[in-house]
Amino acid sequence: MGNLEIRDVKVILTAPEGINLVVVKVETSEPGLYGLGCATFTQRYLSVAETVEQYMKPFLIGRDPRRIEDIWQTAMVSAYWRNGPVLNNAISGVDMALWDIKGKLAGMPVYELLGGKCREAAAVYRHADGRDLKEVEDNVARYLEEGYRSIRCQWGLYGGRQDRFHSPEGAAPGAYYDPDAYARSVPKLFEHIRSVFGYEVELIHDIHERVAPIEAIRLAKQLEPYRLFFLEDPLAPEDLDWFRRLRQASATPIAMGELFVHPQEWMPLIREQLIDFIRVHVSAIGGLTPARKLAVLCESFGVRTAWHGPGDVSPVGHAANLHLDLSSWNFGIQEWYGPSDVIREVFPGCPEVRGGYAYVNDKPGLGIDIDEKKAAKYPCRNELPAWTLARRPDGTAARP
Repeated sequence: MGNLEIRDVKVILTAPEGINLVVVKVETSEPGLYGLGCATFTQRYLSVAETVEQYMKPFLIGRDPRRIEDIWQTAMVSAYWRNGPVLNNAISGVDMALWDIKGKLAGMPVYELLGGKCREAAAVYRHADGRDLKEVEDNVARYLEEGYRSIRCQWGLYGGRQDRFHSPEGAAPGAYYDPDAYARSVPKLFEHIRSVFGYEVELIHDIHERVAPIEAIRLAKQLEPYRLFFLEDPLAPEDLDWFRRLRQASATPIAMGELFVHPQEWMPLIREQLIDFIRVHVSAIGGLTPARKLAVLCESFGVRTAWHGPGDVSPVGHAANLHLDLSSWNFGIQEWYGPSDVIREVFPGCPEVRGGYAYVNDKPGLGIDIDEKKAAKYPCRNELPAWTLARRPDGTAARP
């Protein structure tokens, strides 16, 4: 194909499951040839949409969509200041869409452009939560019956659920939790789950940066007998220096990176082999282009991939994750939230899960589309998620 140009860039905002999703559509001068990318930053979705519409679109019109690397590099420095989550997500939406276009031009799935399959499908894990140990146990049993072999266990989601707090008068509203009560509950949870299901199932837990660094170290040590597949986000990005102490103190495998947006956050952890799994939110670091480079970097240091994959990643983003999973030798596991029927109606071509493995279709590009008319039926709502307004028992604001 000769001259090919980007003719338009659109932002599609939709929330079929009540979670704000941002999808970027890049249209070309070739009739019917377009690409989709995920730019979902749920908590600041309007900022991302405005960045795409007001800055990325004028920057892109008239460019050759096949020049993915050049577009990514120039877009990243076009604002001068860089590596923030809003700009990174805006760039990601474009970047994934360009890979989608490239695959369609080549008549190949994106994983073929990344080197081809290392495996036929990606092992995934699901989330088993519960208000009490029995409910967690029941949810684990349900996922095992469905064929999943890796399960993340939480007792009361992030920070646990406590009914009573000794708070001062006039304490501000928020999502209260007790770090000490939570930390004491986690070993009890895994003692119970292992006693019921044994060691044939891989277990995961997410601290979600809810405890002080020294408590995270103690918890990692206490969980050693239960042989976790990994312990997720034990520390906040602001506490990266503590990873050296954590590594020296415990052999529990560590996964980190959900909140990372800058290479200098992950580089020391990978270079010093202080983590075992990298689990960045791919759109928050700028898309497929930096993520595939990150996967290769991790391979050199024995770190495996476990990309962030909750409900606030659009199905387009989940498809991109899976194309990386299939083509990366050092793939570890993929978080999977389980898209509903309504999501599948809005996003035809969603990946499928069978027997605990996720499969992409073999259509060219990312293999997924969006029904814009159906997407418009589910408008986004500009509300802050309550769970991000975390507080400790005395009312002090805490990291979510």
